[in-house]
Amino acid sequence: MEGIVRIASAVPRVHVGNVQANVREHIGLMNQAAEKKASIVVFPELSLTGYTCADLFFQKTLQDEVMQGIRKLSEECPEGLTVIAGAPLALRGASAAAGLLNCAVVITKGKTAGIVPKTYLPNTGEFYEKRWFQSGEGITDFVTPETLGMAGNAGEQGKVPCGSLVFTSGDGIRFGIELCEDLWSPLPPSTRLSLAGCDIIFNLSASNELIAKREYRQELIRQQSARCLCAYVYVSAGRSESTTDLIFSGHCLTACCGRTLKENERYLDDDHLMVCDIDTDSIRADRLKSSSFCDAAALHRSWVSGAGKANLGEEIHLLLPDEETPEIRVGRHPFIPSNESEREIRCSQIFEMQASALAKRLSVTGGKLVVGISGGLDSTLALLAACKSMDLMGLPRTNILAVTMPCFGTTDRTHDNAWELMEKLGVTAKEVNIENAVRVHLKDIGHPESDHSVTYENAQARERTQVLMDLANDFGGIVLGTGDLSEIALGWCTYNADHMSMYGVNSGVPKTLVRWIISTASGLPEFIDAKEVLIDILDTPISPELLPPDKDGNILQQTEDLVGPYELHDFFLYYAVRYGYRPEKIYELCRTAFGESYDDDTIRKWLRNFYRRFWNQQFKRSCMPDGVKIGSIALSPRGDWRMPSDAESAAWLASC
Repeated sequence: MEGIVRIASAVPRVHVGNVQANVREHIGLMNQAAEKKASIVVFPELSLTGYTCADLFFQKTLQDEVMQGIRKLSEECPEGLTVIAGAPLALRGASAAAGLLNCAVVITKGKTAGIVPKTYLPNTGEFYEKRWFQSGEGITDFVTPETLGMAGNAGEQGKVPCGSLVFTSGDGIRFGIELCEDLWSPLPPSTRLSLAGCDIIFNLSASNELIAKREYRQELIRQQSARCLCAYVYVSAGRSESTTDLIFSGHCLTACCGRTLKENERYLDDDHLMVCDIDTDSIRADRLKSSSFCDAAALHRSWVSGAGKANLGEEIHLLLPDEETPEIRVGRHPFIPSNESEREIRCSQIFEMQASALAKRLSVTGGKLVVGISGGLDSTLALLAACKSMDLMGLPRTNILAVTMPCFGTTDRTHDNAWELMEKLGVTAKEVNIENAVRVHLKDIGHPESDHSVTYENAQARERTQVLMDLANDFGGIVLGTGDLSEIALGWCTYNADHMSMYGVNSGVPKTLVRWIISTASGLPEFIDAKEVLIDILDTPISPELLPPDKDGNILQQTEDLVGPYELHDFFLYYAVRYGYRPEKIYELCRTAFGESYDDDTIRKWLRNFYRRFWNQQFKRSCMPDGVKIGSIALSPRGDWRMPSDAESAAWLASC
C-alpha cells in the first residue's frame, strides 16, 4: 500500500561478550522479520556485543569479532531487508577521533550502507560510557573497508559514510538514527534529522529498568514523535544483559506524531520481534499543515547554509521490498477510542466542551434557547448539552424551550420519546403540529401531497425551522442547531432549514460518536431520571422522518439506506480531511478495516457517494453557523476547511 513501511523491532537474547553467538541470534530474528515482510529490522544498542561488556570493549579480540560479525550479518542479510544493528567500532578519519565509537551499523543488499555514531554519552549515576567511547558529534567521514576490516563489504563507491546520516529508500521514505541518550538530551539529533526530512527515527537503546522509568520513556518517545511530526521506533536491550548491577527490560515502542502505534506488553522481555506498519503519508500530511514545523525546517536550512556545510552526511539510497503490499492494522472507527475506559473519558470531555462552549454563548445572548426535539440522537445530545450548560450557569432548565413538531413521518415511538425526554429533563416543553401548515404550503406552490419528492421533504424541514426561529423571537432566546459533523460533511440537511441556527453545539461531533456521548451522559447523576428514555432513543433507527411510516406505524425512511453507512462515511471523512489521502488509499484502508462487513463494490459505491456529496454540498458549509470544535476534524469555513463551492470533483471521482 502506498506510503506504508513495515518495521520490525528485534530484541535478541544477549550473550555478553560472545559476538558469534549474538550474530546467530541476530540472523534468526532477521529471518523472522523477512518472513513477516518487514522492510527494516532494528536491534538494540551494542547488540553485537551486549551493552554491559564494560572494559571488554577495549579488547582487540572483541573488536575483531565485531568486524567479522558485521561481515556475517551482511552475508546472511535476507534480500530486500535493511538491518540496523548496534556495535562498538574503532574508526579513523579526518574528523573521527582515535578511539571507540558506540555505533549503529546499517546493512542492506549484502553491504554496509552507513554508520551512525552516538552523539551524547551518559556519564553519571550507573552510566560510564565516556570511559570507553568518544562522542560522534561533528563526524562526517567516509570510512574505507580496510579501516573496518571488511574489505569488499562497502558501498558501491568503495567507502562507507559515517555520521548523522539521512537514509532514503527506493520509494522516497527517509529515516535517521540516534542512540539511547541522544533522545534524552536537550537537543536530540532526531530533531535535526526530522527537519532534514526524515519520516522515521530509529533509536537503538540500552536503557536499564527502574521503577516508573518505563512510563517516563513512553512519554518521552511520544512527545518527541509529536514535536518532530515523525514516526519514532525505539528498541532497547533485553533482560539477558548482564545483571551485575542493572537489569534491562527489552522495551520496544513505536510512536507516530504523538500516538503510540505499538508496544511490547511484557515488563521484562527479550528474544522477541515486534512488527509495526508505519504510514508515512500521514506524517507528511501533518508536516504540510504545520506552519511551525515548516518554519523550523527553513531555519534549520539557514543554519546549515551559514555553517558552510551540512553535518548530516550524504543520503544513502536503500531499496525496500515492493513485491508484497504491507498490511496495516486500521481501526474501523477513527473517532472512537477502542478502549472502554478511554472512550468514556473522551466522551465525558467532549460533552463538557459542548456544554461549556454553549454556556459561553448563552452568557452574552441572555441565557435562553429554543431547540427542536425529534426523539432522535442528534437533538437528544443537543438538549442534554443545553441542560448541562444551564446547570453550569446556575440557571433553571426552564430557560430551555424544547419543541417537538410532528408531521407526516413522525412515529408514535419518536413522538412519545421526545415528550418523555423533555418532561424528565425539566425543560419548558411545547408541541407544534406542522401538518396543516405544510399542507397549505404545498397547496400554495402547487405540489401534490402524494408526490413524496425532495420538495415534500424539504417543506417540512423549512417549516420546522420557521417555527423555531419565530418561537425564539417570542421566547427571547437563540435557536440551537442539532446537526452533527457527519451531516455537515455530507450536506445531509435542508438549506436554510435544519442547516441554520444561532449556534451548532454538535457541529464537531461525528455521527458514530454521538450515541457514545449520549450513553456516557445517561450515566451522569443529573440525567438519571431520563436514563430509560435515553436508552430507547439510542436503540431508535436514524431517520429524518419526513416520509410517512409503514402500515404498522414503524419508521420507513432510514437515513443510512439513502446516504450510506455512517461508519463508512466517518472513516472516509477522517482520512480525506485529516490526511488528504487519495481515494485509492482510503479504499484500501477501508477494505482492511471493514472487509468482513462490506464487499468491495459496496465500499466503492459509498466512497464515490461521499466524494460527490462532500464536493457538491460545500455551499452549505460556506455559511454554516458558529459551533465548537472538539477534535482534529472540523469543517468550519472560518477555521479548518476553506474550499470553493464550485470546485470540481472529477479527479477524485475518477480515482474512486
